[in-house]
Amino acid sequence: MLQLRDYQRASLDALDAHWRGGGRDGLVVLPTGAGKAFVIAALVRETLARAPATRVAIVTHSRELIAQNHQELLAHWPEAPAGIDSAGLGRRESGARVLFCGIQSVWSRVEAIGARDLVVVDEAHLIPRSAETRYGRFLAGLRARRPELRVVGLTATPYRLDSGRLDEGEGRIFERIVYEANVGDLIHRGYLSPLVSKATFTALDVSGVAKRGGDYVPSALDAAVNQDWITRAAVEEMVTYGERRRAWLAFCVSLAHADAVRDAVRAHGLTCETVSGETGKRERDRIVRAFREGRIRCLTSVGVLATGFNMPAVDLVALLRPTQSTGLYVQQVGRALRLAPGKADALILDYAGLVRMHGPVDIVTARTAASVRGREGEVRAKPCPGCGALIALNASTCEACWVEEEAETEPKHEAVADDALPILSRTVSAWTPIEGWTLRACPGAGGTESLGLSLRRADGGRHELRLDLEGSGYGREKAVRWWRGLGGGRDAPLTVAEALGRADEIACPVAIRIRASGRIAESVELRFADGRSFADLRRTDGLAA
Repeated sequence: MLQLRDYQRASLDALDAHWRGGGRDGLVVLPTGAGKAFVIAALVRETLARAPATRVAIVTHSRELIAQNHQELLAHWPEAPAGIDSAGLGRRESGARVLFCGIQSVWSRVEAIGARDLVVVDEAHLIPRSAETRYGRFLAGLRARRPELRVVGLTATPYRLDSGRLDEGEGRIFERIVYEANVGDLIHRGYLSPLVSKATFTALDVSGVAKRGGDYVPSALDAAVNQDWITRAAVEEMVTYGERRRAWLAFCVSLAHADAVRDAVRAHGLTCETVSGETGKRERDRIVRAFREGRIRCLTSVGVLATGFNMPAVDLVALLRPTQSTGLYVQQVGRALRLAPGKADALILDYAGLVRMHGPVDIVTARTAASVRGREGEVRAKPCPGCGALIALNASTCEACWVEEEAETEPKHEAVADDALPILSRTVSAWTPIEGWTLRACPGAGGTESLGLSLRRADGGRHELRLDLEGSGYGREKAVRWWRGLGGGRDAPLTVAEALGRADEIACPVAIRIRASGRIAESVELRFADGRSFADLRRTDGLAA
């Protein structure tokens, strides 16, 4: 079976418990970058392992996600009985036992794909509540053929602005959320990229913009935001803050606004393109490919790229689109959560005041997001009296400066340039990229040798570790733990010479994070190219790991 991370395993176990308890349709909530495609692959393989005749459909809204989910399953199960039904991908393998399909291609062709036992909906937050929609008719058609059909939804945002949570209210498809992973926990464990933010001089004023259907009227929003002086000021800050960042996304309010931001970025001598729902398929593929290859520095977007866009290198997100939608806010920020080689963190520039409205992204849950709906003007973050950073409403101190909050401090709405504006409710020590390492034999205790690891950091410094492989007791035990943490097998070398001969068994980390842990110890965390992480303590009065 596939080797799942603990939270991925827990999500499938919770789903199974829901089914065994008599439930049928459940939601699994995993943040962007947490491996939904991998979880889908594991669910499919485990389901067919238990019941080989099971017929499964994995449905979503974009050809990119269809292809990505299909490839993920085949990467781990090459002989899977899987096919694709997607007009956008030019494939009609409707009879496949495991069918990856686009809702646009199959909603009116239920007869062609036949009865199904399990439907998995990726990006389930895009399912409209009304039964008279493509998803509604598709699922109704399948249930008519197999009443015991189960539906599983996966999403990072199990709610929408105009109709609340997906598992609540009249006409809901899902019975309940069976599992929800927290963004902050996964960041702190090294599975997702840390996020940082900066307050901006430029703030978008939407106080007089009309609302309809729970969000701003598009034309009125464009009139308020798409102004030359605002765009020039915002882009000037973006260029300054993004000088050393390689892949930027700017979310805009309209096509005209996206084009204006694009032109302003280009005026600074940087490459930038616009992607929207009106961009042709070939042109969009060309632009996205150039962005992935580093030939385009910035993409401006309207109506696309907020959901399902998988580009791990994104390390700057400019929030230039004010929205009352918590889901859209979380999805936009989520584009920066994936890990990538050389990426220490991602910068969020919140011109639109979304952190204040919806709260730090790691404390937004299905329940807190739903509570925002209909509570116009509510501030969901407050400023630290010492540094101006936005902190969670229930926080008594700011971790950035440890200034105690004064009683009855009124929330302030002015941004102060260069102050921290936390997109996270708690601080995260920065990851430092590792460019390479050197392994060597070093003197150990009592005439023995230890294995020295010299990690070369991207900032020009080095971090030294020593594994006491030839020692005894606790020293040997700790060295074995580190050897395994570096990717080595269960049987660690008995000597340094053996370790150097088996160096190809272990992997150099791509990033390191160090945090104080008491007076004479520090926590050392390593992150590897495959997303794996390892953490342990080391003494600060010596080099021993």
